[in-house]
Amino acid sequence: MSETIKIAYLYEDLMNTYGDSGDVKILSFLLKEQGYDAQVDNISLDMDFNAFDYDFLFFGGGQDFEQSVVATDLQRHRQTIKDYIEDDKPMLCICGGYQFLGKYYETSGGKTIQCLDILPLHTVFKADSRMIGDTEYKTEWGTVKAFENHSGRTYFDDKKMLKPFGTMIEGYGNNPDDKQEGMRYKNVIGSYSHGPILKNENVARAIADKIVQAHKERMAAVSNK
Repeated sequence: MSETIKIAYLYEDLMNTYGDSGDVKILSFLLKEQGYDAQVDNISLDMDFNAFDYDFLFFGGGQDFEQSVVATDLQRHRQTIKDYIEDDKPMLCICGGYQFLGKYYETSGGKTIQCLDILPLHTVFKADSRMIGDTEYKTEWGTVKAFENHSGRTYFDDKKMLKPFGTMIEGYGNNPDDKQEGMRYKNVIGSYSHGPILKNENVARAIADKIVQAHKERMAAVSNK
């Protein structure tokens, strides 16, 4: 009988633009190759959630309205997500999900929307200069090719704590100035890459391996209780 790996998809019904749900489907397939079943739970509005019940967290991107709805509900889960991240557990956040890990995002109208304030980064929206198109960049796991479509420009407030996920070859990435794509902190990846990003098998397999390791650690902790 196969073991079950548990994946939490944060606000799957609201944060799933440009093929982001494909990332979870790809991971489920790769985990099946390694002999595991994948249970994917949609953690949505008004639901209880303990991140440590899961082996992997996924947070996709959403349109402006959906993000505004999520922003009002998300703060309930700040502490459990923060503790999960600090415990070195794996998480992948795309576009809006990536932005939500930071301090705030500032709308094109100048309104400041408070985010989770877990990681030292912030985002400023420039509605008149949208960054859209194919992207290519280098990561520790090799080259990634994907697609970006965002008006938010993300900046690191602590460049010693946060590292970029990749170095741009083509496209914008975090913003037009830094030539960097996404963010790495411990076992968390933030990225503006849709398409989905995990069509890049090099990255998908690396993350799948991290999920398996996290699952083994969670099962060992349960058996030791």
